[in-house]
Amino acid sequence: MIQLKLELDNLYSSIPKEKLLAYDQQIISAYRKVYNKTGAGGEFLGWVDLPTTTTDGFIDQISAHAASLRAKSEIFVVIGIGGSYLGSRAVVDALSHHFALLKDKQAAPHIIFAGQNISEEYLVDLLEILDKKDYSLAVISKSGTTTEPAVAFRVLKAHIEKKYGLAEARTRIVAITDKSKGALKVLADSEGYVSYVVPDDVGGRYSVLTPVGLLPIAVAGYDIKALVEGARKMEAFSRSVNNIHGNPIAMYAAARQAMYAAGKTTEIMVNYEPRLFFFTEWWKQLFGESEGKENKGTFPAGVGFTTDLHSMGQYIQEGLRNIFETVISVGPPKKEIRIPQADNDLDQLNYIAGKRLSEVNLMAEYGTTLAHVDGGVPNIRIQIPEISEDTIGQMVYFFEMACALSGYMLGVNPFDQPGVEAYKKNMFALLGKKGFEEQTAVLKTRLNGKI
Repeated sequence: MIQLKLELDNLYSSIPKEKLLAYDQQIISAYRKVYNKTGAGGEFLGWVDLPTTTTDGFIDQISAHAASLRAKSEIFVVIGIGGSYLGSRAVVDALSHHFALLKDKQAAPHIIFAGQNISEEYLVDLLEILDKKDYSLAVISKSGTTTEPAVAFRVLKAHIEKKYGLAEARTRIVAITDKSKGALKVLADSEGYVSYVVPDDVGGRYSVLTPVGLLPIAVAGYDIKALVEGARKMEAFSRSVNNIHGNPIAMYAAARQAMYAAGKTTEIMVNYEPRLFFFTEWWKQLFGESEGKENKGTFPAGVGFTTDLHSMGQYIQEGLRNIFETVISVGPPKKEIRIPQADNDLDQLNYIAGKRLSEVNLMAEYGTTLAHVDGGVPNIRIQIPEISEDTIGQMVYFFEMACALSGYMLGVNPFDQPGVEAYKKNMFALLGKKGFEEQTAVLKTRLNGKI
C-alpha cells in the first residue's frame, strides 16, 4: 500500500476539478505510450519496470560490495554530474543526520560529490581532505568523456594511485558505465575495476534505482532493498490504476497541464524539511530536462520554507501571477522537541509553550498555503508520513512516472536533452578541442577579446 497522498483542494479554487478530470483520455493515451513504448523516446523507458525487475539478489550483491567499501573508507567520493549524482545525493541527504559531518562516531563513510562542477577551488579543498582520510570512489559516466566528471576523475585517479599504490587503488575505484563501449568502460576493463552497468534504456535523470544511485546510497549505510520496495509499491499502484480516477500520479500530471494551460508556467516545489533540499534539486532536473523543449514546458523552481519565506516569500505572495506551488509535507518525526515555558516571556512565545516544534512547522505550512492561495498562487500538496527509504522510493517513482505522463501530454519527448549539447560545443571550441576550429574564431570574436 502506498503512503503518499495527493491533496488538490487548494488548486480547485483556480481550476475546477472537472477540468482536471477532462484530461482522463490524455492520461490514458500517455500511459499507453509509456507501457507500449510507442511514444517519442520509447527506447529510454527501462526505468518503468526497474523496481520489479531489479532482483533481491542483485540488491544483495551491491549491498555486500558497499559493505566492503565502507569497511576501508572514511569518505566515499561519487564522481558524476546531472542524473549521475543528483539522484543519489537526493536520497542520501534526505536520509542523513543533518550534522553528519560533526557526529562523534559514524558507522558509514561520508558521501562527498565531485565532477558536478569545474571549480578549481572545490577540487583543491577536496584533495586537502582526501590527503588525510581513507577513501574510495565511484566514477559514473556512460561515455567517460563528459568534461566535468572526466576532469575530476583524472585528478582523483592520480591522487588515489599515488596515495595507495596502483594495486590497492584499483580495489578502491568503482566504475558505473556502459555495458560494452565508451572510454570509461575501456579503462575499467583494462584496470580491473569493479564495474556496474548503466542500462542503455535508462537516462541519467531516471537512474536513481540503478547502480548509479543504489551503490552510493548503500555505501552511505541505507537500506536500498527498502528503497526499491517503496518504488515497487508505487509501480504496482501505477499499473493497477492507469487512468485519472483515484491515481495521484495521473492527477498530479493533469494538474500540472491544467496550470500550464492557465498561464501558470512556473512550478515551485516547496519543502519544510532541510533534508529535502537535494530532492528538490533532483526534481528540478527531472522536469526541467524532460519538458523544456520546443519553447514549451513548465519552469521548475524550488524553495525551502520557512527559511525562504524571509527571502522569496514577498515575490511568491505578490509577484507575477504565473506560478503555482507543490508542497512536500512530512509527518512529525519520532524524536520530539517541545517549546519550553519562560518566566519572563520576553520573546512572547509562551502562547506556544508545550507544543512540538513539528506542530509549529505544520501551522506555518498551513498558514503560508492559505496566504498564497488568497494571493492567487494555486497549491498542490503531497503528503508522506515520514522520510524513510520506503517513502523516498515511492516519491522517486511517483515523480518519474508523472514526468513521463506530463511530457507526453505536453507533446514533447520526455527522455532526450538535445539542448544540453549547445554549451558543450562552445566550450570545446573555446578550449581548442580538435574538430571545433571554425567555431573558435567566431566565438572569440563574439567575446570581444576577453580570451
